Amino acid sequence: MKVALVHDFLREYGGAERVLEVLHELYPEAPVYTAYVNLDAMGENGKRFKSWDIRPSWFQHFPFANRLLSPFRIFGPKMFESFDLSSYDLVISSSSATHLAKAVITKPETLHISYIHTPPRFLYGYTTSYNYKKHLLTRVGGEIINHFMRIMDFKVSQRPDILVANSKNIQKRIQKFYRRDSVVIYPPVDLSEIALKKKKEAYFLILGRLVRSKGVDIILEACGKLGLPVKIAGTGPEMDNLKKLAAIYHIPTTSFLGWVSDSERIKLLQDAKALIIASEDEDFGITSIEAQAAGTPVIAPASGGFLETVEDNKTGLLYGGEGMVNTNFLIEALEKFKETKLNPEDLRKNAEKFSKERFKKEMLDLVARHSKKHHSASIS
Repeated sequence: MKVALVHDFLREYGGAERVLEVLHELYPEAPVYTAYVNLDAMGENGKRFKSWDIRPSWFQHFPFANRLLSPFRIFGPKMFESFDLSSYDLVISSSSATHLAKAVITKPETLHISYIHTPPRFLYGYTTSYNYKKHLLTRVGGEIINHFMRIMDFKVSQRPDILVANSKNIQKRIQKFYRRDSVVIYPPVDLSEIALKKKKEAYFLILGRLVRSKGVDIILEACGKLGLPVKIAGTGPEMDNLKKLAAIYHIPTTSFLGWVSDSERIKLLQDAKALIIASEDEDFGITSIEAQAAGTPVIAPASGGFLETVEDNKTGLLYGGEGMVNTNFLIEALEKFKETKLNPEDLRKNAEKFSKERFKKEMLDLVARHSKKHHSASIS
């Protein structure tokens, strides 16, 4: 069986790229078609993809492509429709921040499975890293463009034969916005790299991109009022602003660690007293699984993917809810956490539900189950 993988773009390293890596482990000979690739921008993580057969679209050679990738999303389908995938029996696309990858065109006898991390957040009113509504010009322009992009997104979402949601949360969004059923296969977490550690240090951990949608300012205010030490691992446009807030809130010990390697990230997770999260509408939340694998409790909003990954009062604490992620609710959760005793073994057991091995098995089962059926149907 000849297989092709399709991914939105390769310019940063996150949960979607981790999924792509495991798909590539399943099909190591498969080329990866993508709108744009810049492995240097991925830092050390770019080395993971150096030996791959990566085939970018015509946009790769467009002047100032790296800067124009975001505004050129409106032409995303054209980038992917330009790929000739007629020689493949199976195409697996990975679509997240944009509607790009699922827009590829395949012949009737080719099985196209699209793994949806989320329908594009910026199109459907979910919090994003950039607030385009902040200024009148971008708000008006954005609303007009987004109207047509939603129409386009719905159209291309009908092309794949099977849609795979990364959680029940995303399954509901797919049904709501695309009017299609989907199969839930949770993203893979490589538990073999993360050892359970029961003895913890005093600090609380914030881990991830430092952008407005992650609510790091809420965490800093809550920890400042309670006098809790915090370590922050990650980079992003909010870095300088958050450093100022940490000083204003007089947090006793605040360490901005910047970018950290995988080994450093794992050690931080193993040693932390708890991982604190304040992002609303989280699609899934791989970091919360990694923390639990290390025996570290997760304090997260009672909304989005956390309702599926964190067992309240057993593997962590859920607070607030959709539209209710604020400092007061987080302070209540942190106060409650002081008196809460959680079993690290329960945390590890919950994390094992999301293992890489489980993901591989479910994806291969899905392909096997539908390949023959789809081929027979296309012939008839």
